[in-house]
Amino acid sequence: MENAYPVKSSNRPIVYVRPIKASDLPEEIRAQLPDVVQLYAIHHEEGEQMAVVTDRTLAFVMARQNDYTPVSVH
Repeated sequence: MENAYPVKSSNRPIVYVRPIKASDLPEEIRAQLPDVVQLYAIHHEEGEQMAVVTDRTLAFVMARQNDYTPVSVH
């Protein structure tokens, strides 16, 4: 079956980028992020959190720079 909208396949592992609330982080981390309400967590395919950043674009760039394929999760 031919797909009208082919998707490029990647051999790179997938990571998931999802928004998180700063209020859900430990107090010692919140203290370093005054006035930040939302952050973005990068999770490995198996669910392990790999990083937390303040910007969604940065999360995608960071994933790609480390040879991962980022996917947005709501």
